[in-house]
Amino acid sequence: MAKHRRKWNEVVFQRYLQEKRGQGVGERYTPWILVQDFPSNGMVSRIQGAKTGRTHHLLSNHEMNLFFLLDWSDEVLDIREQYPLLDLQQVIEIAETAQIRYPYDLVSGFPYVMTSDFYIETTRGPMVIAVKTTADLGNPRVREKLEIERRYWSKKNVRWKIITEREINQTKARNIEWLAQAKDLGLFGLSSELQKACIAFFMRNDSFHSDSLGELLLDIEMRFELSDGMGLNIYKHLVYWKRIEFDAAKPIDFSVFRSNLSSLTA
Repeated sequence: MAKHRRKWNEVVFQRYLQEKRGQGVGERYTPWILVQDFPSNGMVSRIQGAKTGRTHHLLSNHEMNLFFLLDWSDEVLDIREQYPLLDLQQVIEIAETAQIRYPYDLVSGFPYVMTSDFYIETTRGPMVIAVKTTADLGNPRVREKLEIERRYWSKKNVRWKIITEREINQTKARNIEWLAQAKDLGLFGLSSELQKACIAFFMRNDSFHSDSLGELLLDIEMRFELSDGMGLNIYKHLVYWKRIEFDAAKPIDFSVFRSNLSSLTA
């Protein structure tokens, strides 16, 4: 659930519905809240998803870190962030039954649409995740809104859970973010033919050990006349798409990517 710092009334609500916000699946899904709806505070992110192929709108660093983990997971099939609880009548009734004050806009008096941070489809069915900091959970009002959200999804028989920064593997998230920089080699100017040739060469030599990886990457750059660092991007690309085994939960030893140029030119 996000803080609402924008004009909100029934006209805006109807416009969001016409824009198909909160609707669709996969690449056709549009989040209820977009990062441009709020003044930039340095915490929001737009990230291209591998599973959906669309741009995901993330409203905090913790959402971003969790997103990388979800996008990497083989158990997750679809990710829909900023997912709205659109049945306003039902949500308001849930709040009233729980004796919790439902959020309304102070100017227009129109009820806000509460959102869940992530609605995901998994191999075990749908699941909803609320991303909060441990500090957030100390706020009574935050807990009240979470209780409304929990009851809403319980009525729909959808699994719901809270995840804080303590449950997010920060090392793994950062590693996946690093790998994702090279998920599309075309962004580095490599043609499809050159990508295939480089990848084929790499995979033919995939019996390397960690102490010779740097030499292999440098060899690729020299053989195919690539710019410095492109060998590493090819490696990151293959790891990101899981064509090479990689334990993303462990800190990366960057020393294995270094090589002595003289060993290849002697």
